[in-house]
Amino acid sequence: MRATLRAMEPDRTAPSLRLVDVQKRFALRDVLDGISFDVFPGQVFGYLGPNGAGKSTTVKILIGLLAADGGRAEVCGLDVAKHPLDVRRRIGYVPESAVLYDTLTVFETLQLVGRLHDLDDALIEARMVALLDAFDLGSRMRSRVGGLSKGMRQKLMLCGALLHDPDVLFLDEPLSGLDVSATMFVKEVIRALADSGKTIFYCSHMMDVVERVCDRIVILADGKLVADGTFEEIAALSDETQLEKIFAQITGADDGSERAARVLDALAVDV
Repeated sequence: MRATLRAMEPDRTAPSLRLVDVQKRFALRDVLDGISFDVFPGQVFGYLGPNGAGKSTTVKILIGLLAADGGRAEVCGLDVAKHPLDVRRRIGYVPESAVLYDTLTVFETLQLVGRLHDLDDALIEARMVALLDAFDLGSRMRSRVGGLSKGMRQKLMLCGALLHDPDVLFLDEPLSGLDVSATMFVKEVIRALADSGKTIFYCSHMMDVVERVCDRIVILADGKLVADGTFEEIAALSDETQLEKIFAQITGADDGSERAARVLDALAVDV
């Protein structure tokens, strides 16, 4: 049996994610300083920022792992602070580092995920078989997670995030550890999910991938939004043509060129 996405067409006029003046402060630093945006069904939303800019904090607030100090976060029309469990039923999440139980098998891992989402065992197994087959993990169903490669663990995380057919998928560096073939496949999956009406919230430092995959890009710096639009709209703010160069220019990040030259200078030193 092949698992399929829900046939019901979602309302694409209502935002699936909404942040309204969200604030978060750690010690004496404002990590998020009044962040507001809406994300709609069918969008692949790229969320970028230098390390420490507040990307992970934003995601944790949206998925209910962290409380905002001010403002409001909504997922599928639900206030995250008031309905955290209902929100988690509607989302899938792939963190940057795969957090899995090494002693469980692949089958047991996905069975656990499915049962946590109150799915029937027959549905869990049907979807599991279809997903593992699609991700080239079908032969590993009875393998222990601890024996999987980094790429296989990443694909297992993706299977787990998709198993309950979420409306919103949060992806933090989802291509980490994947080979070229798997990377191409996952990018196609992301596009297909968005085309079916899912919302994809995509965090990554791989600027070339974000440029090609994302419909809309938001750039965060020092807790504030500094750019929001399509790649073409953001490129119009700069005299650069590559997203990584545009990103460095907008955020004031170091593009590394000067320090790279210093490395060569260091190698040229002769005592």
